[in-house]
Amino acid sequence: MTVNALYPGTFDPPTNGHVDLITRGARLFDHLTVAVLVNPVKNPLFTVEERVEMLTEAASSLDNVSVATFNGLMVEFARQQGVSAVLRGIRAISDYEYEFQMALMNRRLAPEIETVFLQPAGRYSFVSSRMVKEVFSAGGDVTGLVPPNVLKRLRARINGHS
Repeated sequence: MTVNALYPGTFDPPTNGHVDLITRGARLFDHLTVAVLVNPVKNPLFTVEERVEMLTEAASSLDNVSVATFNGLMVEFARQQGVSAVLRGIRAISDYEYEFQMALMNRRLAPEIETVFLQPAGRYSFVSSRMVKEVFSAGGDVTGLVPPNVLKRLRARINGHS
């Protein structure tokens, strides 16, 4: 039986926690699609295209990982992709509460799709895209929290280059 999975998120920007889950998800599933949510309401730092490029670069060594974009209901996109599982990361209890509610709603909407929760490696358990943006924009060092290609783009963005 082939098990394909979807790892959805905004990934603005992708962190090493995301890359950790992508790498581990690639070992668990036959194919993993990293799905970037198109949500202009969130006022992202990076365009959808930039996030796709960064994730594609970060996952380039993984033959069974692809990157796509979606908008609307995640479960509808998951059905279109023919996946049977959704991968979600949980860093803390607060993540669990939100993710558990979302998983139950997704199960109601698409009972054929299972949600699989993974914890990131301990060294990334406190890292979030929001925190990376806040720390970096305030002049803090985020080396080791994001992939090198993301750090380069962060530096360019903050210094006024696109």
